[in-house]
Amino acid sequence: MLKFIRGKGHQPSAERLKLQKELFAFTKTTQHGFPHRPSALAWDPELKIMAIGTRNGTVKIYGRPGVEFYGQHENDCSVTQLFSLPNQGRFISLCDDNSLHLWEVNVRDGKSVLEEVKSCSLEGRLKKISTCFLQSSAEHLLIGTEGGNIYLLNVNSFKMTDTIIYQDVVMQNVPDDYRVNPGAVEAIAEHPTNPNKILIGYNRGLLVLWDNESLNADHTYVGTQQLESVCWHRKGDHFMSSHNDGSYITWTVDDPSKPKEGPITPYGPFPCKAINKLLYRTAKGGDFIIFGGGMPRANLGDRHTVTVQQGDNKHVVFDFTSRVVDFFTISDADEEYELDDPHSLVVLVEEEMVVLDLHDENFPPYRAPYLCSLHSSAITCAQHFSNIPNALWSKLVAVGEEQGKEPCSSREWPITGGLVNNDEPKAHDLLLTGHEDGTVRFWDASGVSLKALYKLSTSLLFTGEDLNEQSPIDDSEEWPPFRKVGFFDPFSDDPRLAVRKVTLCVASETLVVAGTAGQVLVMKLSTEESQTEVESTVTNIVSDRDGFVWKGHERLVLKQGAIKFAPGFRTDVVMQFHPPAAITALALHSEWGLVAAGTAHGFSFFDYVQNKTVASKCTLNPNDLTGAGGDAAMSRRKSFKKSLRESFRRLRRGRSRRMDKSPSRGDSRETGGKSPIETRSASSPVEHRSVDGTETAIDTKPIERQIEARSADDTLGSMVRCLYFAKTQIVSVAHCTATVWAGTNSGAIYVYIVILPAADKRKSTAVTTRLAKEIQLKHRAPVVAIAVVNSACHFLTDSPEVQNNRTKQPETGGCHRVVICSEEQFKVFTLPSLKPYGKFKLTAHEGARVRKIGFLEYQSRSDANYVEHCITCLTNQGDIGIFSIPDLRRQLICRCIKKEDITGISSLVYTCKGEGFYLHSSSEFQRFSLSASHVSCLKCSLELPASSRSGGMILENHDSIPKIDVENEVIEENDDLG
Repeated sequence: MLKFIRGKGHQPSAERLKLQKELFAFTKTTQHGFPHRPSALAWDPELKIMAIGTRNGTVKIYGRPGVEFYGQHENDCSVTQLFSLPNQGRFISLCDDNSLHLWEVNVRDGKSVLEEVKSCSLEGRLKKISTCFLQSSAEHLLIGTEGGNIYLLNVNSFKMTDTIIYQDVVMQNVPDDYRVNPGAVEAIAEHPTNPNKILIGYNRGLLVLWDNESLNADHTYVGTQQLESVCWHRKGDHFMSSHNDGSYITWTVDDPSKPKEGPITPYGPFPCKAINKLLYRTAKGGDFIIFGGGMPRANLGDRHTVTVQQGDNKHVVFDFTSRVVDFFTISDADEEYELDDPHSLVVLVEEEMVVLDLHDENFPPYRAPYLCSLHSSAITCAQHFSNIPNALWSKLVAVGEEQGKEPCSSREWPITGGLVNNDEPKAHDLLLTGHEDGTVRFWDASGVSLKALYKLSTSLLFTGEDLNEQSPIDDSEEWPPFRKVGFFDPFSDDPRLAVRKVTLCVASETLVVAGTAGQVLVMKLSTEESQTEVESTVTNIVSDRDGFVWKGHERLVLKQGAIKFAPGFRTDVVMQFHPPAAITALALHSEWGLVAAGTAHGFSFFDYVQNKTVASKCTLNPNDLTGAGGDAAMSRRKSFKKSLRESFRRLRRGRSRRMDKSPSRGDSRETGGKSPIETRSASSPVEHRSVDGTETAIDTKPIERQIEARSADDTLGSMVRCLYFAKTQIVSVAHCTATVWAGTNSGAIYVYIVILPAADKRKSTAVTTRLAKEIQLKHRAPVVAIAVVNSACHFLTDSPEVQNNRTKQPETGGCHRVVICSEEQFKVFTLPSLKPYGKFKLTAHEGARVRKIGFLEYQSRSDANYVEHCITCLTNQGDIGIFSIPDLRRQLICRCIKKEDITGISSLVYTCKGEGFYLHSSSEFQRFSLSASHVSCLKCSLELPASSRSGGMILENHDSIPKIDVENEVIEENDDLG
C-alpha cells in the first residue's frame, strides 16, 4: 500500500517530460468518407478542383486523390451556393444567413491551407439573396434578391459597388401583366460570347436580356410557368429555360415573340415535378440535354433523378436513392473550340457522389478513389489492421478489381487538380467496416485517402422471405428508362444480418464475421470461384437453464446444398448461438484453430478445424430466466432500501464537509489520490497536454463512483464484453500455458486453460478446456479489455495490428502480469498468483467512464529503436488518456471528441501505431494521431499561375484571420495541432 501512496506523489523528471514529447502528441489529421449533409457544389475548370459545401458550414475542396482542403464557417451556417474563381484557388460561398464569404488556398508556415479572407452580407427583407452568378471575368458577383433588384459585388475588394440593376428599370419594356410583380430573381446567366449582356430570369416566368453597357433591356421573353433555371447554348444564339411544371423551352435570342421549341414536358402529359436545373452541351455524337427532376408527380414523384439525353437515340434516367443536390459537366475543350464536348458528368446527391463517363455509350460510373459512401449501409462496427503481408494484399486487390469490373468506366478519374506531396506508404493497412445489411467492406487505409478494395456479402448464405433473390424484371419497355446508380442503400433485407464484430488473421488469411442473430462465420480467402456446401454448428449456451425462455428473434436459416462463391472470402464454417442474440465479443487464434464468441447470455469456444464446440459457459444469473439475459430486477434504482441507505450516507458525508470550500459530488473517500503523472491537489483541474507540450486546465471535480442506475446495456450483467487468447503463466512461473480469458458486464473474469493436441493429431484429437481461475472485481464494473504483459512490458497478443507474423510471439520469459481494464478502473495483477500490483481509479478521480481501450505501441520520433507500449483509453467525456505499463502513470490526456457525440465515442477504433478513427458523422471518419512519430497528414498544394491573383488582394494582411489547416476541421475544440 505504501508504494501506491508514494507512486501517486510521483513527479516526472525533466528527462521524462522531454521523452513524453518525443513519444506522444495529439493531432487531428484527415477525414475519410463523404461530407455530411452536402448542400452546394462548384467546379474550377482551369485548376480541375471541386468544392463541396454542407449544411453545417463546412467547405471542402477536392482535387486528385490526396488533394483535400477543409474550411469551416465560424457560425456553422448552411452553405447554399458555391462559386469558383477559375485558375485562382478561390471560392465564394453563399450562406443561408445572407452572408457571402471569400475562401483562398494559401501557404502558411510551409503548409497549404484553406482560409476565409473576406466576408460581407446584405441586410433588409427585400435584399434576401435568391441567386448569384459570377461573371466570366471573375471581377463581379451578380447578386439577385427576393425584391427583384440585382447588386454587384466587387470580388477583389469584396465590397458592394454602387451599380444596381433595379427591377423598375428592367420592367420598363415588359408587358403590363409582369410590371406589377415579376417575382424574385430566379436565375442569372451571362451571354457566352458577349459578357456585357446578361439573361435575367424572374420567378413568375419572365426572362429579360439585359445590356449592361447601355443599361437597357434588349428583349423580353414571357414564359407561362414558374421559372427554375436557364442555360445558354454555346454559340449564344439560343438559350433554354426549365420550369416548375416539368417542362423546358428553347428560345431564339432575336425572336422573343414565341419559343423556338416547346414547352416540352418529357414525362408528361400528367402533372410533373419541377426541372430544377438544366444543362445543354454540344458534342460530336449529338448534343446533350441534362436535367434534374421532371418526374410525374402521381406515381414517380418520390424518385431522385438526373436525365441524360444525347441526340435522338440515347435517353437514360439515372435513379438515385437520395436527393440530388447539384451536378456539372467536365470538358477538356477550350473556349475557341466550337463544341462543349463533355466527357464526364458529376452528380452530387445527399448521401454520395456519382461521376458518369459520357464518352462511353452506356454512361457507366467511374470508380471513385475518394468520397466513398462509407455509409452505403449503416456502419455497425469497424476494425483496423496494420502491416498487411504483400501476398494477402495482392489477393485482395485482385478480387476487388474482378468484383468492380462491371459496370464501371475504364477511364482515369477526371478530377485531377493539385499536387500531392505525401510519400508513398511504407506498409499496407486495412480498415474493415461491418454494415447493417450484412456486408463487410475492405478499405485501403495506408495513405491519406481511403479507397475501396473489396466488398464481402454474408446474406447469400442464408434464406428467408426477405432474403430470397428476386428474378430480374425485364425493363426494356419501361418508361421513363430508369437506371439505378450509386451505392447508397439505407434499407436492409433483414436486420438480423447486421455485422457486430469482425476480426482478421493476416498470416493465415482467415476472417471471422459475427452478426446480430448469433451467427459466427469463419472464412478463408480464395482467388478462385468455388461451389461448396457450408457446415453449420448450433451452440446452446443456456442448456443448463431448464426454465429459460427466449423472447427475441429467430436465428437465420442457412441455405441447403452447395453455395456458389465468387473469388474472395469463402465461408467454410458457420456457428450459430442459441439463443440467437447479438455477438458482443469475438476473438480468433488461427494457430490454435479456435474462435471465442460471447453474447448477452454467455460465451463459447469453437474449434473450426474440427467444426465443433469446445466449451460453453452461461453467464446468466440463475434467477433470471426471462430471456432478457440481464439482472434488471436487481437495478440499483429499483432497490428502495439501497436508495434510502445511500441517501443517508450522502447526507452524513455532506454534513461532515460543510466547512470545505471546495465541495465535490458523491462519495469522496479517496479524493486524496492524485493523478499518476501530475502532482496536484484533489481539487486541482485535470491538465490536458497539447501537441507542443503546453497544458490547458479543465475543471474536473474529483468524485467517487456514484451509486446510480446504469443504462440498459450496463445493467445486463451477464453480457460478455471481451475475450482474449494468450499463452501465459497461469499455472506456474516456470511454464506458459495456452489460455482464454472472458470478461463480463458484472465485473466477472473467467480464465480457461486450453489443452491442445499435438500438431500431427490436431484434426483427430479434440481440444479441451478447463476453468482455471474465476475473478470477481469488487467494484463490479464492466470489464472492457484484458491483456497480459511480459517482463519487458510488451503485450502478449496475437493481434495482427501489433505483429505481422503471428507465429513469432513476444518473449514469454520473466514475470507476467495481467492488465484488467473495467469501465471505472485499471488494475494490474502478477501471474500466476493474481497478487495486486497497481491500479488507477479513473471514475473515482475524474468522474469519467472508460468506453474504448487500446493496447498500442508508441515509437520515439527521434530514435526509431525506442518504443513504449501503453494503455490508451477513451472515456465517455470524449477524452483520450495514455497510461504507462505496468505502473499506470498517465503520459498524456487530450480532448478528442465532444462528449455529446455518442456515435463518435462508440465508433472509435485504434491502430497499433497510435492512430485512431471515429465517425465524425454518419458518413465520415475523422482520423487522428496520438503518436509523435506516426502522423498521416495531408501534404498537398495548388499550382497557381503567377498572375492569377493580380486583382489587388493583399495576402500579407491575413494574419488576423483564423487559419483552417488541411489537418484540422473542428476549430471550435481549440486543439493546437502543431
